[in-house]
Amino acid sequence: MKKFCITFFALIIIIATVFLVCGTEAQSVDADSDYLRIHVRANSNSAIDQQVKYEVKDEIVAFITPYIGECVTKQRAIEVVEGLIPEIVEVAENALKERGYDYGARAEVRAEHFPTRVYEDLTLEEGVYDALIVELGTGEGDNWWCVIYPPLCFTAAPCSVEYRSIIYDIITQFFNR
Repeated sequence: MKKFCITFFALIIIIATVFLVCGTEAQSVDADSDYLRIHVRANSNSAIDQQVKYEVKDEIVAFITPYIGECVTKQRAIEVVEGLIPEIVEVAENALKERGYDYGARAEVRAEHFPTRVYEDLTLEEGVYDALIVELGTGEGDNWWCVIYPPLCFTAAPCSVEYRSIIYDIITQFFNR
């Protein structure tokens, strides 16, 4: 009976945790949250500049992904990204040159005001967010945006945050004796 009670209460806690973390309702996040955004701004709104923006974005995301995957806090993600700024600019400029564009790129992490945006089931409210801003050329065109930390734009999983339950681990060890 003791094993049953422990299992029952642990199961309730696990189910409640999963529901809260990966609930089906859209979540709203305030601007002062632990999110680090990324914006890649095109040189202009011409079709060709918009297309190259997406191609450069793909290369930047591919470059950043292995580094961000190791981060466990927003502050660490900011430190890592700031340390990679020269390489991020180099990736962007090389991608532009490979496609025949002679305008350069700039990148920096800064706090900036953003309008409300919806990413799948997550709403980022209007406000000031820390973000990696990558500007291609003049940076006056429309932008592509996502969230670097946690890495929401680097995964297709509906719930990109994984939680490990100590209670689950204890119960598993208890029953596997």
